[in-house]
Amino acid sequence: MIYKNNRIGTFRIIIGCIFLMLSSCSRQVADESAKHGANRTVIAQDPQPSAAKPKPLFPQIHTNLNGMVLEFVRSMHQDKKGNFWFGSNGNGIICYNGHTLENVNLGEAYRWISVREIREDKEGNVWFGTSSGLVKYDGQAFTIFSIEEGLPNEEIWGLYIDPQGLIWVGSLSGVFQFDGTRFTPFALPETMVENPEHMLSAKLVKEFLQDQDGTMWFAMDGNGIFTYANGKFKHLTSKNGLTDNSVADILQDSKENIWISTYYGGMSKYHNGDYVNFTKDGVIEGIETYNLHEDRQGNVWFSAENIGVYKYDGSTFSRYTAQDGLASNGVQCIYQDNKGQIWFSTWHGLSLYDGQKFVNAAEAEPWTN
Repeated sequence: MIYKNNRIGTFRIIIGCIFLMLSSCSRQVADESAKHGANRTVIAQDPQPSAAKPKPLFPQIHTNLNGMVLEFVRSMHQDKKGNFWFGSNGNGIICYNGHTLENVNLGEAYRWISVREIREDKEGNVWFGTSSGLVKYDGQAFTIFSIEEGLPNEEIWGLYIDPQGLIWVGSLSGVFQFDGTRFTPFALPETMVENPEHMLSAKLVKEFLQDQDGTMWFAMDGNGIFTYANGKFKHLTSKNGLTDNSVADILQDSKENIWISTYYGGMSKYHNGDYVNFTKDGVIEGIETYNLHEDRQGNVWFSAENIGVYKYDGSTFSRYTAQDGLASNGVQCIYQDNKGQIWFSTWHGLSLYDGQKFVNAAEAEPWTN
């Protein structure tokens, strides 16, 4: 069986024999489709023990959530109630509710899904963009929205909830707006860069951003960035300032700078129409960058494949690697929790930065082990 890492700029190929049985912490759920009509709602029940745990694909230098993660954690979120949610690459949703760490099993068809994005709305509902549809958790039950419920394509890579509560979904078939009931297509221009390098789909938006002026930004798969404001689109490409048309992530920081990470052009910063290209100018290393995150002190963090992670404090870049305590220089996700700790998901487990040093997440949060 062959797997591709989401960081498809490098197209890593992993070959292995995996997925033998459920993990011992998997939850059994009841499918109540017939009761709930259009939406399939599943309610988590008491966990059931299983006979064996599958083995991870890579040596786990740091915790892999009690053996529940076979490859890596792709997305993280701590909700308003303090629950931790981990979206894995192929092992579904994992949750820590303050007492137990469990794998959320949504049914046989959803056992090995990838969870690419996790968002929380104003009402406290937690939404998951997965490889098998859009999933909502309302505090009691999980509701699955897929093709049967009107989602044109279940392969979701981008997910964003705007200030009005509208959910933006980036799928292989394009962008859709979801108001909680209906999926409505949002058409982007068909303008294409020369020789586009689509990794998955010409219609795919992997990242959304609404900036402080209300402008929507759409990071395309191999087709640069579209912005949308006052009914008009603009196309940002390598011909008018982007370092690369394959955009991996996008972030607006607290100083209103737009940070743009790419697969083949490194990291750049955009402000008032001007670009600063940190990688191409030789300020930092690494042409494959992603995982942008701003912490509460205003530092901007991001990863550079096989280089480690960078922290920008407003004037200086600091680089951290496995020699500083990271489990690996291949970082897949960065997230700051309610305590202010910064989590780093790597190929070799979860590392944590407490403001002073990097450690195995299990040292600071024993429940992860």
